[in-house]
This record gives sequence, structure tokens and C-alpha cells, in this order.
Amino acid sequence: MNRQELLDRARRVVVKVGSRVVTADGGGLDGDRIQALAGEIAELRAAGREPLLVSSGAVAAGWGRLGLRGRPHSLAESQAAAAVGQGALIAAYDGAFRRRDITCAQILVTHDDARNRDRFLNARRTLEALLRHQVVPVINENDTVSTAEIRVGDNDHLSAQIAHLVDADLLVILSDIDALCTGDPYRDPDATPIHEVTQIDEPLLELAGASHGTVGSGGMRTKVLAARQASRYGVTTLILNGHREGELSRALAGEITGTLFWPESHRLSSRKQWIAFSLKPAGELHLDLGACRALTERGSSLLPAGITKVRGTFPAGSLVSCIDPTGKEIARGLTNYTADELLRILGHHSHDIATLLGYTAFDEVIHRDDLVVL
Repeated sequence: MNRQELLDRARRVVVKVGSRVVTADGGGLDGDRIQALAGEIAELRAAGREPLLVSSGAVAAGWGRLGLRGRPHSLAESQAAAAVGQGALIAAYDGAFRRRDITCAQILVTHDDARNRDRFLNARRTLEALLRHQVVPVINENDTVSTAEIRVGDNDHLSAQIAHLVDADLLVILSDIDALCTGDPYRDPDATPIHEVTQIDEPLLELAGASHGTVGSGGMRTKVLAARQASRYGVTTLILNGHREGELSRALAGEITGTLFWPESHRLSSRKQWIAFSLKPAGELHLDLGACRALTERGSSLLPAGITKVRGTFPAGSLVSCIDPTGKEIARGLTNYTADELLRILGHHSHDIATLLGYTAFDEVIHRDDLVVL
């Protein structure tokens, strides 16, 4: 399969729009750009695709209305700006889509919506219902109550989570830069675009570097990390310049522009995707070499005998990282035991658990069905 065939097959498309794309210099919304974006989303609909929109810009839209000169530095000021700007943002999109006889819906999410399995599935059902009714969801982090998003500015990560949530085929990230380049285009005039990436490794992440400017708070690195996350879901990612009107349509029609990240060939089940990428690890289990090989080469469950160290305090059922002897995270999984229980049984065989704890809940610390090798 070539690049064009991959894009032609994409039916469900998540489009993430960065702050710098939808806001004017110095804050406030760029109404003309939002109108143009609505037009491109309408073209996706007309081509038989199912678009979902993840849009940044609430904080930038709100700071001018609060009389601020730039992006707020304190959490409280950022949340206040988001509260004011979120209404303006969805009103702008609603007006733009109404001009094209399209209904949109505002969806505000937090990390807890992805972390809690019931809420995750409920959000999926809601989004599926909206798509059945030909509604375009406009999704954003709930900045007024979620502190992590404002501190990290990572709607790129959110867009990858949404791609997982709705089983998307394609994630499009519209930014203020043409593509991932061989160098920093702001500093290196000889930097050239990288149009296709088949593997996202550490050297590529280092190449991605940091962003420039004051409106947004993410960077090219967060976009490449989102692409890596989406790739593990089996989702193709396309990074494009969102300031160029019609760029998305041209890319889908076959023009070689932006950077395309190929998906991994082996797609995890929805549950294992949720375990690996929707939860935040509550602790670490350090493993010996034999346990690492059992997990990565044989697909085995994790037994207490292979654990050498426990870090963190967590209850049973928590997500934990599995760390190899070099300090590298090799897997994640849901532990059947608390941190305190693990400290008492680590290094022992499963048949010793009853003697050490007075009971045996499970023979495995992490069952292979609840384990994802990274």
C-alpha cells in the first residue's frame, strides 16, 4: 500500500487545530480562518468521510477579553481565560458550520474521562451517536477544571486519545509549520521537510525539538509523540500547515505536503490501547532479565519472582510501569496486588504468596490479558 492508498482508505478523520492556527496575533479568534476550516471539514463530509474536530484556542480567545496582554502564566488566570474563551470558540465554530448547514456539538473532556473505563466507553457511545446524526463534534480539554492541559498545553495528546476513542483511521494535526524538518526551520535556512516517517524513535523525537512563539504551548515534539501514540493504535497521522487554506484537501487529493506518519501494522485491542495509553502509571515494578524476556519474548504474565523493586504507593488494580534492569520501560499493566503486598512477595514464587500474605488473590502480579508490551 502506498501513501495515497492509505489516505484514500481513511473514513473517520480526527482533525486537530492548534492555537496559532485559529487565533490572531496577540490573542483573539481569527474568524476568517475558522470559516475556512469549516469549509474544509464540510469537504470531508461531502467526500463521505466522518470528521471530528479537536480545537485548541480557548485560552488565547479569552485572554484579550480579560484585558491580558499575552498568555497567562498562573493556573488561575489560564483557567479564567479558558472559561471566557471557550464560549467564544464554540460560538465561532457554530456560526461557521451553520453557514454550511452543518450542526456541531461541543464536547469538553478531562483525563479522567479516558482513565475511567466506564466514562471512556460512555464518551465513545456519545460520539458515535453524534456521528450517526451527521453532527461534527468540536472537542477540547475542559481547561476550566483540568490543570494538566493548561500546564502542558497538550491537545496533541488529546487528539491521539480521541482517535483511539472513536477508532479513527486518520489523525490530521494542523499546525503553524509546514512539516517535520531535518532541522529547526526557524533557525536553519537549509532545513528540508520530511514527508514520510515509518518509525518514530528517540533520534526523531530529538529532531522534533521545541516550538517557538507565545500563543500555543505545545511544540513539534508533542505532535510527533501524538503521532507515535496514534501509530500504536493503528492510526495514520498527517501533520500539515493549518495556515494554508485548502492544505488538507490538497494533501488528501495526492499532493505531497506535510509529514505523514505510517501506522504500526499490529493494532492493539481497544482494551489494551486503553491500558497502555489512556491511564497514567501509579508506580513502577523493576524486573530482572528473566522476567523481561518472559514478557517481551513469550507473552507471559508477570509473576512475583521476577520483581526486584517496587516504587510508588498504589492500590490493587492500578496501572504500573514495568522497568528493565537498564531503567527502560518495557511494558505497562494492571496490578493484582497493592504496592505494600508486592513489597512482601517480590522475588518469591507464586506458591509462596499464601504463606507471605495469609491469602492468595492471584498467582500473577499482572495477567498477560492486562499487560501491554511497549
